[in-house]
Amino acid sequence: MANSPKDAGLEARQKLGWWRAYRFLILRRLSQLSIILMFLSGPFWNVWILKGNYSGSLLLDTVPMTDPLMMAEVLATGYLPEWTSIIGALIIVAIYALVATKAFCSWVCPMNMVTDTAAWLRRKLGIRSTAKISRNLRYGILAMILVGSAVTGSLLWEWINPVAALGRSFVFGLGATLWLVLIIFLFDLLVVEHGWCGHLCPIGATYALIGSKSVIKVNVVDRSRCDNCMDCYNVCPEPQVLRKPLHGKAEDSTIVLANDCITCGRCIDVCPENVFAFGTRFEKQVPVKNI
Repeated sequence: MANSPKDAGLEARQKLGWWRAYRFLILRRLSQLSIILMFLSGPFWNVWILKGNYSGSLLLDTVPMTDPLMMAEVLATGYLPEWTSIIGALIIVAIYALVATKAFCSWVCPMNMVTDTAAWLRRKLGIRSTAKISRNLRYGILAMILVGSAVTGSLLWEWINPVAALGRSFVFGLGATLWLVLIIFLFDLLVVEHGWCGHLCPIGATYALIGSKSVIKVNVVDRSRCDNCMDCYNVCPEPQVLRKPLHGKAEDSTIVLANDCITCGRCIDVCPENVFAFGTRFEKQVPVKNI
């Protein structure tokens, strides 16, 4: 029997305990906040761990890191970026191509805390009816950004990039950035469920393409354990990625291979029957029966 969306995770807390029901959520928040603190360490304590912002930064004044979307915009304009920026982009692409699909979105991006809060409020307030827009729209926006950058010769996305803007706000204060964060928050809360990350964000679309063949994946350990409580669907920002591995045909893979999975682990957290676990894309497939 399906549980109410507002009670998602309650059964897991009762059966498995508080830590087990929130462990990956807590670890993701620690990861996101730690990165923010690394940016703040320089301005506040004159210890420069990360210098720059989410579009481009320098780790320990040595290792460059560049947002792949920003690098793609620069290349689209026809300008040749500095070699350190190119190396920084290659480092980021290599990391996320290897590690996990859209891990940046769930483990690094500060906007994830904003959109997760909106999703949590939706469940608690029972806000379910929303507008419907295509999840592929983010890929269209990504294409338009690159074409627009090529035509105008400017980095169009960097004018409104909410991820970099929110990152800067932790150092300089919210100021004019507040309106952009609020719009995204209210859009997710009142208009489209998981609207920003799940439908519009071109950064997420970029990392989906980069991490399409990454190693770490969410696996369905045993379909027969599923009791259709729907908690995993209720908390997942990309619930469509769970359908085939969890409820597909017997010959379908039980590994969540879809590019849109953000590898957040919330489905693992809230499942009281231990249906899900982190694994790799190379896990041996065991024949399963439909339930």
